[in-house]
Amino acid sequence: MTSQRAAWGWGLASIDEAGTILDVWYPTLQVGSLDEVPSEARRENHNFGALVHEDADARGVRRTAVFTISKLDEAIENSADAYLRLHLLSQRLALPNSLNLEGIFGALANVVWTNYGPFAVENFGLRKMDVLADARSTGHMAADVNVLSIDKFPRMVDYVVPQGVRIGNADRIRLGAHLAEGTTVMHEGFVNFNAGTLGVSMVEGRISQGVVVGDGSDIGGGASIMGTLSGGGKHRVSIGKHSLLGANAGIGISLGDNCVVEAGLYVTAGTKISLYDKERVASGQALDVVKGADLSGKDNILFIRNSVSGAIEARSRTAGKLGIELNADLHKN
Repeated sequence: MTSQRAAWGWGLASIDEAGTILDVWYPTLQVGSLDEVPSEARRENHNFGALVHEDADARGVRRTAVFTISKLDEAIENSADAYLRLHLLSQRLALPNSLNLEGIFGALANVVWTNYGPFAVENFGLRKMDVLADARSTGHMAADVNVLSIDKFPRMVDYVVPQGVRIGNADRIRLGAHLAEGTTVMHEGFVNFNAGTLGVSMVEGRISQGVVVGDGSDIGGGASIMGTLSGGGKHRVSIGKHSLLGANAGIGISLGDNCVVEAGLYVTAGTKISLYDKERVASGQALDVVKGADLSGKDNILFIRNSVSGAIEARSRTAGKLGIELNADLHKN
């Protein structure tokens, strides 16, 4: 019988006055099977030192060390478990779509994320005044409390900074994003949790939840890739190696290796696509028409809109044009 997959480690939890966990930070984690969790692990020194404070601070938040064991193939048990799985993804200890994330939204609290750390949503205005008053009374310069977002998911970089990547706007990368070494995310790029890149990639568009982008591929400016969080979709969209999703283009189907979707073109599972055939066109014959779903995941395709007829066409990419090439110097991170 195969032992159950698991991950474990010490985390630093922020807990509000109602006892709600606002976040948990796991500096390091271990991955293995459930029967490999060391019996002494719970007793080991967590090394958080003075970062732990059981008395609430001016935010109404106390910080305590927690030891968490996550059964990765089972539904999420609680907030600490949810944060552990998000850390696994961003620490590159797990690939997108490899963990059971059932129950994650119910496990995570909605939090006011600020430059002073997480606040509970309730009574935020009063707590903000307490924080500013406390800063003045201790002789510190009292910078204003800047709200970064109100969300269940924080910024990845406040918890995990992966090596070998560039991020133009950290606000647009959620904890739980998986960024492979060599990835560049430009200022308008966005990467959701349980999504990301598997190799050297340029990201100037949107990578939605559940989407993975293969090595050497480029997501153009303003491009969008459908996820599965909304709309009832079941298909996990992916992009293969050395493919290009053009500027302001979009897909609801997967792309294989060495594919291109021209700028501004949106291809969904139901899109009617003509299969371009040079000989048929020359002889005046009608082209075969398929749905986008029929081409999902296939290699070496150029998706283009015929500027004369307006029809969307799929054209085979010739051997001399296979694969896009990213700027190697740009991705030496």
